[in-house]
Order: sequence, then structure tokens, then C-alpha cells
Amino acid sequence: MADSHSAQIPVIEQQRVIISNKHGEKLVGLLHETESKEIVVLCHGFRSSKDYKIMVSLAAALEKEGISVFRFDFSGNGESEGSFEYSTYHRGADDLHAVIRHFSGENRVVSAILGHSKGGDVVLLYASKYRDIRIVVNVSGRCDMKRGLAERFGEDFMEKIKKDGYIDFKTGAFEFRVTEKELMDHLNMNMREPCRNIDRECRVLTVHGSADDLVPVEDASEFDEIIPNHRLQIIEGADHGYTAHQTELASAVVKFIKSALEEDKVAPNR
Repeated sequence: MADSHSAQIPVIEQQRVIISNKHGEKLVGLLHETESKEIVVLCHGFRSSKDYKIMVSLAAALEKEGISVFRFDFSGNGESEGSFEYSTYHRGADDLHAVIRHFSGENRVVSAILGHSKGGDVVLLYASKYRDIRIVVNVSGRCDMKRGLAERFGEDFMEKIKKDGYIDFKTGAFEFRVTEKELMDHLNMNMREPCRNIDRECRVLTVHGSADDLVPVEDASEFDEIIPNHRLQIIEGADHGYTAHQTELASAVVKFIKSALEEDKVAPNR
């Protein structure tokens, strides 16, 4: 059960929901149920989960406004079934499609999708591919997939992977293997083309921290140039995880989503 947040808008409960993706893998998520018509789906980043601090704090901020939220683990991550793979943008978009189809089948409406980091790329890719969501929030997504690879894997990463067929990566207690196919899939993932194809009726917000040392703020500026109906908000001093800027992030996200939902109520057939 969820903790109580507001006397005016009580959260009914937090429900554990299991949804099968198109491969028959079980996706595990938590529905923050406020009995609103709208549901916002939150998508975590690379090697993360629905329980990452940003996912939890954004869910709390939205539910305080009476908006139901669903945060879930992509396949191969967290509690969901499936094997972890390095480059799974299209697979993530298909997982998200399974989630949205599930709630549609329950006579609910997914009004907005939000993703952090890699999840930001997934929601943008989803918007381009399926074109059935009108509100999209990209938090610190990466536009140029080539950036950062040398810092992560070493300057000679291409020679290494050509020679061995894989690279083993470790940082702290976190380690994984990247195959040559996965790395090439990542490098060939061109976010510019799908972003150009997002429907003009779909409103997109990109939020990025000015002090992000994992995905540079230049990526956010590039999204701003490419996406047709786009708003850019830079949070000064924020790092990739918004460590000291959770409140500013939540405020920007809630304001954008509430405003867009109000616009849809005024002009539902826009």
C-alpha cells in the first residue's frame, strides 16, 4: 500500500502489475492508483529499474496532483523477465507498447510517457513508431550515440571488440558484457531520424541538467532543433541523476504534463 500523501487527493493504493510483452516475458511494474482517467508511464534508464530515485520521486510528484502513474522494469532489468542486453532501444519501445496496450484493454488512457536517460530515447522512439501518445517527456536522453563510448570502454574499444567479439565492462559491483552486434546496434541507432518523424500534434519536453557529465547538454539542444513540437528546459547545476535537483525536475515535469492535459480537455480533438 502507498503512504498517504495528501488529504485533498489521497492515493488509493500502489498495485503490483505484471504485463506480458510480445516475447511472452513478464514485465513487472507498480501502478500508483489515484483513480484518475490519465495514467503517466515512467521508463527508467540503462541498467536501472522502476525503483531508481528519479522514477520514485516523479511518481510521488504526479500522484500528489491526482494523476495515476505506472513505473515498470524493462525486460532484462529489475524484476522483469528476459536477459539483459546493451542496446535495446527498439525492444524497450515494444515493451512500452505492451504496457500501453494493457491499460487500453483495461479502459484506461495512457496520456503521457516519460523516460530518463536511455528511457528518454525509448519514449522518443516510441512516439515516432506508434504515434498514439500526445505528451512525451525526455529526461536527459542521448541524441548522439557515439558520444561517451571512448570514455566508457577505452579509446581502443573498436579494436578490442573486433579482435575478441566482445568487451567486458565493470564499474564498482556492476559488470556486463557487450557483444560486437550489440555495440554496432548501439552505434547504428540514429535518434535524429525518428525524432524528425514525431507527429506535430505530439508535445515533447526535454529536460537536461547543465552539469550532466554522462550525456552532454548539447544532446538536449540537438533534440530541440530536430523535434517538431518541442520545449527545452535546462536545469542549472543538475547532474545526470538530478542528485541535488529532484524538486526542480519534478516541478518542470508536473507543470508540463498538467498544462498539456488541460490543453487536451479544452481541445480534445485538436
